[in-house]
Amino acid sequence: MEGIVIKSTGSWYEVRDQNHKVVSCRLRGKFKLHGMKVTNPIAVGDQVEFEMEAEEKGIIIGIRDRHNYIIRKSTRKKHHAHIIAANIDQAVLLATLVFPRTSLGFIDRFLVSAESFRIPSVIVFNKADLLDDEMHSYQQELAQMYESLGYPCLLISALEEEGIEKFRNLLNGKTTLLSGHSGVGKSTLINKIISEIDLKTSEVSTYANKGVHTTTFAEMFEVTEKVSEKTFIIDTPGIKELGLMDIGDEEVSHYFPELRELLGHCRYNNCTHTHEPGCAILQAIEEGKIYPSRYENYLGMLGEEDNRR
Repeated sequence: MEGIVIKSTGSWYEVRDQNHKVVSCRLRGKFKLHGMKVTNPIAVGDQVEFEMEAEEKGIIIGIRDRHNYIIRKSTRKKHHAHIIAANIDQAVLLATLVFPRTSLGFIDRFLVSAESFRIPSVIVFNKADLLDDEMHSYQQELAQMYESLGYPCLLISALEEEGIEKFRNLLNGKTTLLSGHSGVGKSTLINKIISEIDLKTSEVSTYANKGVHTTTFAEMFEVTEKVSEKTFIIDTPGIKELGLMDIGDEEVSHYFPELRELLGHCRYNNCTHTHEPGCAILQAIEEGKIYPSRYENYLGMLGEEDNRR
């Protein structure tokens, strides 16, 4: 039998079969992916093969090749990775500029992770209702910057239901990963999109200005209202740190679109774009053609043993 993993709890997996029946499955013995050190060999979005056993439970016996996946460094096991989700059409980063604040470093790390598997990314800024005039202008500047690089941006307020229909249209006919820090409003947003579910939500701590984890496990939901068929959204636990995985220093520049355009124009083939004479990227920075924050975040991703922040 075949199906798609719609929820992962670490030891058990909920698999939806071709008849839309959901079966709780476990792995048969040790299940390892060739050449990968991961804390979760099976992720939400995986296409798997399984067999039924007693009490209507199943055993996963195989996994189909993945089209893509989003991965990060494990926060618990050194030199291991954690697969956030697999086989997705687009990745949406839900960001907030206040309460809590999503840093540009985190945004750029997320975009690089998605770029490494050629997954289209969208930045959705939530909590528009909390932005004063100054912060609203800042959000518009950020949106202009990222859209000029090819990343669509959307400003919404999940709480006030502002921009909800635009967000729904963004999902139409696709499997979308929704990610971001704890407290940015992922569960609140999904509750507005899918009326029949009621995900738990929590207030952001006013003491630390940080969110509280309310989503414990990744889970896929089907969106059926006002969309075409086969529209799915994957809710994920809030990500505090996003460490790049399996991306060497020489590769990082390939996943910044504005830097990628200039590759091959430097004087030296092994240019690191940090200090070398005749570097096309350094020249572009001097000429104001590359945003300083983007270049600073590029530098921050180089040569770090622990680059999660």
